[in-house]
Amino acid sequence: MMVLTVTAVPAGLRGDLTKWLMEIAPGVFVGDPSARIRDLLWERTIGLCKDGRALLIYSSDNEQGMEFRTHRHNWEPTDFDGITLMMRPSEKNAYQKYPRRTGWSTARNARRRR
Repeated sequence: MMVLTVTAVPAGLRGDLTKWLMEIAPGVFVGDPSARIRDLLWERTIGLCKDGRALLIYSSDNEQGMEFRTHRHNWEPTDFDGITLMMRPSEKNAYQKYPRRTGWSTARNARRRR
């Protein structure tokens, strides 16, 4: 079983993920693909994510029964003696790791040129 959540990603990626997984809420995908398909979906998600974020949780044969993968998240999975915990960033550098893009959007520039 796996759960994949995506935030601020292109609509094409969400449509592509619905070929393999069921979207139970906006940006939340659930399914039970094989490990090979899961890894391919994760690579595709990272490749098409652009400025968005992704979080993958899937079943595993460990003490917790699950594993995590993150992409462009401020919270990082950290191993503490065999148990994976999500480490929250400190307040002062919480948003310095992935700065927001500045400037005008491509759509705005295209409208301005007309």
